[in-house]
Amino acid sequence: QQPKSGFQLFLLCLLALQQLDFGAGARILASFIFPGKSHFMMTSALIRELVQRGHEVTFITPFSLANENLGASYTEILLPQYNFWPTCKHIKVTNAKTVLDMTDVPRNTFLEMVMLMGLESTDFAFEQPELLKLINAKDKVGKYDLLLTEQFFNEGALILAHLYQIPSITVTTFGYASYIDSIVGVVTPYSYVPHLYIPYSPRMSLWERTHSLYHTLYEEGLRKFWYYPAQDAILRKHLANILPEVPTIKQLERNISLILLNSHMPLEHPKPLAFNTIPVGGLHIKPPKALPVNIKSFLDDAQHGAIYFSLGSQVRSADLPPEKLKVFLNVFRSMKQRILWKFEDERLPNLPANVMVQKWMPQNDILAHPNVKVFISHGGLFGTQEAVYHGVPVLGMPVYSDQYINIKKGEDAGYALGVDYRYITEEELRSALTELLENPKYKQNVKRASKVFRDRPLSGMDTAMYWINYVIEHRGAPHMIAAGVDLSFIQFYMLDIMAIALAIMVLPILALKVICCRRKFNKKSKSKMN
Repeated sequence: QQPKSGFQLFLLCLLALQQLDFGAGARILASFIFPGKSHFMMTSALIRELVQRGHEVTFITPFSLANENLGASYTEILLPQYNFWPTCKHIKVTNAKTVLDMTDVPRNTFLEMVMLMGLESTDFAFEQPELLKLINAKDKVGKYDLLLTEQFFNEGALILAHLYQIPSITVTTFGYASYIDSIVGVVTPYSYVPHLYIPYSPRMSLWERTHSLYHTLYEEGLRKFWYYPAQDAILRKHLANILPEVPTIKQLERNISLILLNSHMPLEHPKPLAFNTIPVGGLHIKPPKALPVNIKSFLDDAQHGAIYFSLGSQVRSADLPPEKLKVFLNVFRSMKQRILWKFEDERLPNLPANVMVQKWMPQNDILAHPNVKVFISHGGLFGTQEAVYHGVPVLGMPVYSDQYINIKKGEDAGYALGVDYRYITEEELRSALTELLENPKYKQNVKRASKVFRDRPLSGMDTAMYWINYVIEHRGAPHMIAAGVDLSFIQFYMLDIMAIALAIMVLPILALKVICCRRKFNKKSKSKMN
């Protein structure tokens, strides 16, 4: 991203100068335990950049980067991959056999499922010899300067910062969630900030605010009374023999110096943020590389434009029901545009001449091609950021989690349309694609959103690197942490003040009632005596 003004050039030069001093050659311990491959995209991008900028990185991960030959500054502690499907069956998530089946899972059940996945993957990781060696190592103090870890149900990894006595930075691959409030010491205004999994706009009706608040409070209660105690139990199980007192997750979270948020305007609506929550959305987006010859030729020769179709790394197009595959193929066959489809089985029968399928495609590079006119997506945050960055309208088919609200934001901003893959017909699909292709407002709106998304003093990656170095240089930067992190649940939400206020209102009424009852009793007593 090239500077657009003298002020931006000044900031970039300042960043370069600061990086010569701040945290140069730091030793960073990074952890990624949760089994979601899509979350790995942001973390791995940070790891590559840190190594490239001269830091020594030790990376705990189930997904290897060894084939990238990152050099001597990169050390990998490879864990076995945790299989999450038994967890889905354990809590009876309908009859889910693929990720596509998650569409039918109620939100609270889905929340319980990912929490259980977090617990089981953490317990699984702490049983691995590779991680135990790191935990039981001698002379830990002074070996590392920082712990970098995923925020998504990966809290147990924070114990590494305690063991090595280093500050920690967490990375949210999903943007901001209300439970982060107590970690950074702020209170989200629930009146206009919906729950992460609820596709509402900031201007909610009374019912929508009630519904959103219900899910927010449900998650808060689930964390406080089940999830955090279960994480605490896992830490005690594995560390009680080496630590005289095992800290709780809440205590470990107080050691978090900074949170890097995978969000940025206009994909995130304005909300209050603490000093140590830094939006870096889109940091994984790199300048486009040259496309493979077959894809480049296919797109270059698309006289009427092209459509790119991908459901990401977790959701598989090959798992779509046969009748829905037929809907897509029939519509694609009738169109003059060319279609690039990330499809896991390249032997897809009855493939129209204008459709190319491959099990993997360079998504960012494809979206950057000028002939790509529409992106058919599941609404994942990374893909949505890439579409907006490159100015491509989106046809969203959300399946679970934050995908619904990502598409809802796109609809509200006028650069996306949403459909339900379970019930979509040929007429609906053709109509939606025609609307996105032929109505110029969608392209205009996404170009406007792209300009806002790109227009910042520093790129997402440069911003992340600056603040990582800042925390290292300032030894955890405790001056950025709000006092709210040290308050109890009752103090944080001012329940004690509310109790006092309620008492002030109720006690006089009770006292008046007692006085009235006594007077009435006295009158009755006197009348009986007379």
